[in-house]
Amino acid sequence: MERENIAVGLDIGTTKIVAMIGKKNEYGKLEILGVGKSKSLGVARGVVNNITQTIQSIQEAIALAEEDSGFKIKDVVVGIAGQHIRSIQHSDYISRPNSEEVISEKDIDVLIGQVQKLAMLPGEEIIHVLPQEFKIDGQSEIKEPIGMYGGRLESSFHVVVGQASSIRNVGRCIKSAGLDLSGLTLEPLASADAVLSQEEKEAGVALIDIGGGTTDLAIFKDGIIRHTAVVPFGGNVITEDIKEGCSIIEKQAELLKVKFGSAWPGENKDNEIVSIPGLRGRDPKEISLKNLSKIIHARVVEIIEQIYTEIKAYGHEDPRKKLIAGIVLTGGGSQLKHIKQLVEYITGMDTRIGYPNEHLAGNSNEEISSPLYATAVGLVMNSVRNNTMSAVPQDNYVPEPVLVQKPTVEEQQMIQQEAERVIEEARTHSKSTETTIRKSFFDRYIDKIKDFLDNAE
Repeated sequence: MERENIAVGLDIGTTKIVAMIGKKNEYGKLEILGVGKSKSLGVARGVVNNITQTIQSIQEAIALAEEDSGFKIKDVVVGIAGQHIRSIQHSDYISRPNSEEVISEKDIDVLIGQVQKLAMLPGEEIIHVLPQEFKIDGQSEIKEPIGMYGGRLESSFHVVVGQASSIRNVGRCIKSAGLDLSGLTLEPLASADAVLSQEEKEAGVALIDIGGGTTDLAIFKDGIIRHTAVVPFGGNVITEDIKEGCSIIEKQAELLKVKFGSAWPGENKDNEIVSIPGLRGRDPKEISLKNLSKIIHARVVEIIEQIYTEIKAYGHEDPRKKLIAGIVLTGGGSQLKHIKQLVEYITGMDTRIGYPNEHLAGNSNEEISSPLYATAVGLVMNSVRNNTMSAVPQDNYVPEPVLVQKPTVEEQQMIQQEAERVIEEARTHSKSTETTIRKSFFDRYIDKIKDFLDNAE
């Protein structure tokens, strides 16, 4: 009997960590077998800043997913985000010794390998190289060069660059939680896999994923990823503003935002008031819903305007770069009332809310098709493509001896400093940086992380 390819995705977010187990059913759709969700402690703006807390949160999410599914998880595909990721445009070419031979995957690997050697800033490493369009002997706009003839193979690339230390910290957390890392995927790309249709990617679409700590952007046109960016603001700053503006505690601010919040102040009447219990015997606080919506509106407008600046930087006003399918909103922040209307008002572009049910099996739990789980579903899809056997049924599981070594105090301090520096950088340079990714280089990069972790012990 052929073994089933069980895939696992792990979304390490700023507010929550989600472990998701799935497999492809006979119709090629994704069937979710189990989900585990835990509160994310130790992550700020998409960057790990407390390794011990992050390990605990990962272990909790993994344990819940295992209990839900009856499978034992061995390895995971992880999403990476955060302000430390940027991307650059680069063109390169190779001259082939024999133009009478057809171009193969090997030639493309040689070209990508050449780009991989680009000099980067200190502390930065190329995570991924994403070919855009190819040119063969001057003939341009070739999407698939394999099988063609030619002497000079040229391509424009989106090169994704990240801080090696931040990515290694994620790798360290995975290893210390007793798991293996089978792949890394840029989070906006994982979300795009889950919620966008191929037609939208062809027509031109901007995916905006509003998370807790960051808002990610991925732009597709002609089926190719064209531009990505990460803005270091998300749902958490909206909650923070409500907390300060209404003088209430964070838990109450989050509940107010989710239950009564709206991005459009005109919707609330002046006499709509919600009463919040006071702390320890103090009088309850009365909060006007109109004021609440004004606070939310101001911050959401700021986030959307920053993202819209990135869409303009891509050049969507150029008729050839027009985004016919408009904008798709996903992530927890997309569930805010009237946010769709506000985005349409600011950008003048058609907008819809993206649910990750595009590729899910019909009998999927309603909760899983919430925009909250878009990144996790995309990561499971990525794991399916990797064809890894990421989990085994509990009754077949034979535990391997694992030496889990806790980080030293020095390592913990280094991680803390690194995370603080990245977060500080995000605060001072709120102009977001671009980002993207291509799959065939992940394996080599993951090997680098594994080597680093093995040597660190």
